[in-house]
Amino acid sequence: MGHHHHHDHGHAHEHGGHHHHDHHAARTGNKKGLLIALLITASIAVLEFAGGLFTGSLALLSDSGHMLSDASSLVLSLVALWFAGRPASGRKTYGFYRMEILAALLNGVTLFVIAGFIIWEAYGRFFDPPTVSSNLMILIAVIGLVANLGSAAALLKKGDVKGNVNLKSAYLHVLGDALGSVGAIIAGILMSVFGWYIFDPIISVLVALLILRGAWGVISQSVHILMEGSPAAIDQCEVKQCLANIPGVVEVHDLHIWTITSGMDALSCHIMIKEGEDSQTVLQAAISLLEKSFHIGHSTIQVETPVIRHQELMV
Repeated sequence: MGHHHHHDHGHAHEHGGHHHHDHHAARTGNKKGLLIALLITASIAVLEFAGGLFTGSLALLSDSGHMLSDASSLVLSLVALWFAGRPASGRKTYGFYRMEILAALLNGVTLFVIAGFIIWEAYGRFFDPPTVSSNLMILIAVIGLVANLGSAAALLKKGDVKGNVNLKSAYLHVLGDALGSVGAIIAGILMSVFGWYIFDPIISVLVALLILRGAWGVISQSVHILMEGSPAAIDQCEVKQCLANIPGVVEVHDLHIWTITSGMDALSCHIMIKEGEDSQTVLQAAISLLEKSFHIGHSTIQVETPVIRHQELMV
């Protein structure tokens, strides 16, 4: 009798129309926000790097390293957005949406390397802090701070910072940069007023720790998605319970929920119904429930009766 694999496509498209449009609008906004942030961040990274070499300040250099990593992460995010816009093919049936997650992962790893480098350099400076031209350093750090706040505002205004892991990582980077600039300003003031040059490496290490904290969050979230983990916002037991409560359903098994990319979740499951129940009615109820209650538009549901037997699946 084979497996019934009903999937009412007409239904999915009719609902998917506005969803797709929202997705596109969000992408355009995300792209604009990222571009503005990238231009600001890249120019400040260059300014701080030159300033760091000129003034001899590791705090400025570490902040410029932080900015550079952010500029590269923004480039990665833009590349990922471009890839996500490419159509799916026979070999890549989900399209290139996962590039976004890979970009975020690569990003996190790069940050770890940069942070390690800063801490190593700071370690050497603790024992023999070099003199730093602190007034110029303060000026450059202030410019950096203003620019970072501008980038953060652009991302918040134009992009979807809450829902998109890629944009969220970019936003966190920029906020971290702003904190780095604040640190450099404080260090500059302490050095200018009291001549405490030890504060330069101290602030650098704090910036590095900030970088590490952000990097760890991005890496763990990306790995969770790549391991097909359940989306953080969805409780699998709750989904199972809701599906099982649909009239006529005996049990729900082989339930899998995963994330394709930020804001796009998918689900597959088998639903066993009582003998004589109308499979199409139950299927429609399940599709509607998943869309309304859990915002899962991409669902594949196999409706079975108690007489259907298939082997136990491994997962």
